[in-house]
Amino acid sequence: MKIGVVREIKPSEYRVALTPTGVRELVAHGHTVFVEHDAGEGSTIHDEEYEAQGAQIVSFADDVFAEADLILKVKEPQAAEVSKFRSGQLLFTYLHLAAYPQLADGLLGADITAIAYETVQLPDRSLPLLAPMSEVAGRIGTQAGAYFLQKANGGRGVLLGGVPGVRPGRVVIIGGGVSGSHAAEIAVGMQANVTIIDRDLARLRHLDALYHGRIETLASNRLNLEEAVLDADLVIGSVLIPGASAPKLVTEDMVRGMRRGSVLVDIAIDQGGCFETSHETTHTDPVFMKHDVVHYAVGNIPGAVPHTSTYALTNATLPYVIALADNGAAGAVERHPELAGGVNIVGSSVTNRAVADSLGKEHVAPRAALGE
Repeated sequence: MKIGVVREIKPSEYRVALTPTGVRELVAHGHTVFVEHDAGEGSTIHDEEYEAQGAQIVSFADDVFAEADLILKVKEPQAAEVSKFRSGQLLFTYLHLAAYPQLADGLLGADITAIAYETVQLPDRSLPLLAPMSEVAGRIGTQAGAYFLQKANGGRGVLLGGVPGVRPGRVVIIGGGVSGSHAAEIAVGMQANVTIIDRDLARLRHLDALYHGRIETLASNRLNLEEAVLDADLVIGSVLIPGASAPKLVTEDMVRGMRRGSVLVDIAIDQGGCFETSHETTHTDPVFMKHDVVHYAVGNIPGAVPHTSTYALTNATLPYVIALADNGAAGAVERHPELAGGVNIVGSSVTNRAVADSLGKEHVAPRAALGE
């Protein structure tokens, strides 16, 4: 199979979808890999490193799209890229279609098969291709929150760890999954006062045992949410429903009642956000003020540390890339059943139920669509 890797064009996105290690493995399996010139520069991976492992460097993205059977990306295709797809191509990337309905419509008209990293789901309900970026996003979320709490950056002027004689900052993390637990790890390391809110009591028991009571855990309900948010210096939203729009758990009234200069970090923004007042921002313009509260809602948080993120992502995606290249989409799904959840679009059909429900479109079973 011919596999194409293009340079990401989303603003401030410096990751790349494949490392030289990945190229080496794919070439060893008999495949041809085309890499757009300078695609890896943002992650400090140079063209000659790809060439040394057997990749062919191509000058322009148009040529990669024209040649490749399987397109590998990191972020969802931008408007300028949608028209470049050819009928029958495979796309493997983060899609987050519930948050980008216009993109969904564009891909449905392109007659391709689009497989999303974020909805590949194992039998234990874990998300193996989302997990590494969730780890990065959670850790950066706390760091970013601490930075924007500084007065010069628009915040209240609170040091998360406090000092002797002054209470530490209060961090509330909504969602105790991968992002939330990594956000908590950094916040605890900064010696903040940390509360995690989740509806899964078993998860809360695990986190309580892990930190030996160092963090407070609360069951998710309206009253607990409201009281915790209003008392927080930093709120990190890390709620996820795979494929679906994130629920708006923090209302505008709650934000209006927060202390002036408090900070909201919406890690869920690439699924529409879990704060009513959120809208997507970029690394070059990461925050905005609403009701005197700082909002950080960057849609590609791991792009801030592209070298780390690129290698972590390829570690997770490469076995599936090889399966797709060796067997095609239908064959790869047979060998890796968890990939069925990742199949979001086949031709003109939406094949992930949560995505279809969020977009208000009819759902077609992925195996049926691939069989057709």
